[in-house]
Amino acid sequence: MPISRKTLCFAYGLIALLALVTTWGNALSYVSLGVVGSNVAFWRDTLVNPASRFLTLDVFFLALAVFVWMVLEARRLGMRRVWLYLLFGTLVAISVTVPIFLINRERALAAREPSSAAGTLGTFDVVGLVLVTVAIMVYAAIALLRG
Repeated sequence: MPISRKTLCFAYGLIALLALVTTWGNALSYVSLGVVGSNVAFWRDTLVNPASRFLTLDVFFLALAVFVWMVLEARRLGMRRVWLYLLFGTLVAISVTVPIFLINRERALAAREPSSAAGTLGTFDVVGLVLVTVAIMVYAAIALLRG
C-alpha cells in the first residue's frame, strides 16, 4: 500500500508528540533540583545499573549514527539549520527531534518530487509496525505510572 507524504508526516508528528510527553513525563521529577542539580542527578541515575548503562549507551550510539545521517541528508537536500535538530535532540530528546527532522525531510523531498509517494508498506510491514508501536506504548504507560 502506498503511503502519502502527508500521512507519513502525520505519523512522524504523532511520534514526536508521544515521545515528548513520555520522555518529559519521566524527566519532570528532576526539574525541582534546578538546572545544575537536575543534570547531575539525571546523569548519575543513568549509571545506576547495567540496564540503565546499556540503554543509555545504546541511545548514545544510535543518536551518533543518526546525527551523522541527518547532517549528510540535510546537506544533500539543502535543508538549513540541521545543527539545531542535533542541539535540541541533546537538550530535549532525540526521540522528539528526529521525527521533526523527518517531517522536514519529507517536505524537502516533496518539493523535489511533488507527485511521489513516501513509500510502500506491505501487510506484514503494517502489522509489524503496529505491534512494535503497541509494545512501546505499553512500556511508556508502565514507565509513566511508576513515576
